[in-house]
Amino acid sequence: MSIYRVATANTFDRTIQNINRRQSELAQAQEQLSSGKRVNRASDDAVAATLAERAQNRLARVQADQTALEASKSSLTLVEAGLGEANDLMVRARELVVQGGNPVLTQSSREDLARQLEGLREQMLAVANRTDTAGMTLFGGLGGAAKPFLDMYGVPTGVQYEGQIGQYAATETGLPQAVDGNAVWMRVAPGNGNFTVSLDNANQGFVRADQGVVVDAGLAVGLDTGAGYGGYRITMGGTREAPTFEILREITAPPSTEPVPSLPGPQTYQPGTTIEFDGIQLTLTGDPMGIGDPSVPQLPTDPVPNDVVRLTPVDQPTDLFATFQRAIDALRYNGTNQKANITQELDRVLVEMDNGNDRILDTRGRVGEWLNRADSMGEVFADKALFHQKEKSDQEDLDMVQGISDFQNLQLGLQAALQSYGQVQKLSLFQYIA
Repeated sequence: MSIYRVATANTFDRTIQNINRRQSELAQAQEQLSSGKRVNRASDDAVAATLAERAQNRLARVQADQTALEASKSSLTLVEAGLGEANDLMVRARELVVQGGNPVLTQSSREDLARQLEGLREQMLAVANRTDTAGMTLFGGLGGAAKPFLDMYGVPTGVQYEGQIGQYAATETGLPQAVDGNAVWMRVAPGNGNFTVSLDNANQGFVRADQGVVVDAGLAVGLDTGAGYGGYRITMGGTREAPTFEILREITAPPSTEPVPSLPGPQTYQPGTTIEFDGIQLTLTGDPMGIGDPSVPQLPTDPVPNDVVRLTPVDQPTDLFATFQRAIDALRYNGTNQKANITQELDRVLVEMDNGNDRILDTRGRVGEWLNRADSMGEVFADKALFHQKEKSDQEDLDMVQGISDFQNLQLGLQAALQSYGQVQKLSLFQYIA
């Protein structure tokens, strides 16, 4: 049998080391229980700490996207409300313009309507310059101006857009916080979009026309400004009892040498008849001569020889504020051929108001789609945030049930170690020597 010598000092040192290790493990378990985390520092678990930090970074990015989305949603809600208010203003303005076309109105009545339209124009301008709660413009496009719409009273007159034209696009993680106001208010198609119809102020009769339509743009030679044409001139002829009309192309520069179809000569005028030429349809009409004046005999037709109706090609868009001003000026017109001029101008105003309101409604629909997308994006961000929070928790959080069990085991082990150490320390060879 082999006999090993056990050194008391060596045993003492090893026992103390084990007790210290157990105390350290117990202290670590106690720290984990108090913090609720399995990994309190990178030295606890380097791999888990790295993965938890990565999950935290991803969570921070998602939270930043959520914050930006909420800001965009708040601004877009204000944009949608502003466009809804603009639509209400357009409906009211259209009612006033239709009312202004009543031929029995007096000049004072038309002046009252003009003042109401001025008030609506100012309200529309205020909507276009509206800001969000942070003071950022809602219709400033890409930015660049604290007040994107300026009402100029010098040269040039009218409303000028001072914002930066353009629209931020919606992305997978973000939505715009502003809308391009230039596209909403400043890009209205004049007339029917291809040409405008106007009367000469020197006209003596009451002939006028609707806004017309281009049915075949390839045949509308007179609207081709690049080829040296400037529209059409419809000149009334004949007599008041038997009027005629003739259509001529306006020439602004030497036209191209390419042959063009000739227009028909003078034709008999019939009120309310639609005429066709160069792929254009237009209806000439008007009120009988002498309305409201019993001294002038009523005639079945109204044109006076040399009265002119002009068709001018559209070379650039107009804006809704200019359309409002056109209606105001028409209601205040007190020159020659008043009734026909007012009616002709207000007819154009109604078409342009409808065109402008269509742009407002189209933009409102797009903003509504963005708001619907914001709700979907918010749900996606919430799911991502929850996933990254769980990912981070899986790496560093403590299983409390397991943690308590481990703590109790470590506590019991330390207690047993201390008790055994105390009992062994009481043993001594001198106690057994007689």
